[in-house]
Order: sequence, then structure tokens, then C-alpha cells
Amino acid sequence: MAVGCPFITCAIKKKGIEFCWDCEQDETCEKWMKHRNAGKKVDSFKCYQKLEDDIAFIQKNGVNEFEKLQKMREKVLKETLQEFNEGRSKSYYCIVATILEIGELKEALTKARKDSTGLKIKDKSKVFHLILDELAERKNYYLKLRK
Repeated sequence: MAVGCPFITCAIKKKGIEFCWDCEQDETCEKWMKHRNAGKKVDSFKCYQKLEDDIAFIQKNGVNEFEKLQKMREKVLKETLQEFNEGRSKSYYCIVATILEIGELKEALTKARKDSTGLKIKDKSKVFHLILDELAERKNYYLKLRK
């Protein structure tokens, strides 16, 4: 039996708002606070490491600007998967596309293309992983789902 999203039921169906932070009870809603606090520590099947940053971005710039940013991430992710996924790195690349800034993603992809010219897919993937892991270490990013 599938269970519906409690946020959709509450925000959209009951209150007629698009986002929980648009609600008058934003600061006091137990479900919303529990979700946000959990997102600071652990992930589910989705990476929540940028949840608070995403919320702040949307509140400042609007959902349309956020959607544009996500479309750029999607484009870079598709290119990454097409050129560097050796069959074992899809989740890793999805997390990378979620956590890194767009400029960092593009720069890493450009460097990986340059550094892996003529290599087979497994070796291309290793080159890209190394570039991303070095960037993550410098920037203190965690490129795994937190359990």
C-alpha cells in the first residue's frame, strides 16, 4: 500500500499553499521541523544535504530561478552519466550534482574531459572520481548518502 506525502496533503490539499515555508505555522509545525532537522543529519533515498540552502535560495530568488538552476544541474548530470558512468557510479554522480555548485560541476566536468581523453570508460570514471573527491576534500563536501 502506497502512503501519500504528508506535506502535499497538508500544504496543497488542506491549506492551498505550494510550500510548507509559506504556511503561517512554518516555525511551529512539528512534521516540518522534524523533516528539516533530520535532513541536516541523514539522507533517505534522496540527498538532503542542501535542503536548507535550497529553501533559502527559493525564499530569496523564487521557485522559477531554483527550477532553472535544477535544469542546469540536470543537463550537467546527463552529460556526466553519458560520458563517465561505467555502470557503478550513477548514485555517486547524482549526489555530486546535488551538492556541488553549478560552476564547480562544470569546471570538474571540463577538467575530467581534458584529463581523460582517449581513455576507456572505466579509466575515465576513475579520473572524474579523483577530480571530484579532491574537490570534495578541499570544500568539505560529503559525497555519499548519510545514513
